[in-house]
Amino acid sequence: MSRFPDLELNRRQLMSGATATAALGALPASALAQSSATGGTAADAAVTAPVAFTVNGERRELDLDLRTTLLDALREHIKLTGTKKGCDHGQCGACTVMVNGRRINACLTLAVLHEGDEITTIEGLGTPDNLHPMQEAFLKHDGYQCGYCTPGQICSAVGVLEEVKAGIPSHVTADLNGAMEATNEEMRERMSGNICRCGAYSNIADAMAEVAGRPA
Repeated sequence: MSRFPDLELNRRQLMSGATATAALGALPASALAQSSATGGTAADAAVTAPVAFTVNGERRELDLDLRTTLLDALREHIKLTGTKKGCDHGQCGACTVMVNGRRINACLTLAVLHEGDEITTIEGLGTPDNLHPMQEAFLKHDGYQCGYCTPGQICSAVGVLEEVKAGIPSHVTADLNGAMEATNEEMRERMSGNICRCGAYSNIADAMAEVAGRPA
């Protein structure tokens, strides 16, 4: 029994205090000043910055919390909800979009890092009256079931074929100096980061093969 019971701390209280102290130390001086002026705590202060990029051919100018992911900027601020939030940890691929012609997981990058970039979401690939060839192929080969992962699957599939065309190798590329081909093995390896919980993988491979001009 401690002689000073009022000074006792349990482990949870100690860790909570240490975490709060570390968070305060990591905040920039501007955030601390802003918090002081508004009467709030520094840990709650949102630091915002302007960011402008082009989404599906349209320039967008936003004032965002620096912590806003590109995924949340697209969904919550621009209201392009075709891009889905699945795991929010970069493990399922549902949030895949194209940035400057390359596919990325939108949940793993901050929106403010994309100043001036060209971003294409599923809404920008095609429309119901003018589908992208990959969208048409997914319909033809039934490359979806519940449809939740489909926007990310299609954006990733388009990105995969662009990677092959650009000669960017994957882990299964046998000849790094030869002509790159969209083989079944290449496409399946490159699409491995896009999870379909319904299991439509073979149909997705068939759709990609048709667009690539090869048998699956």
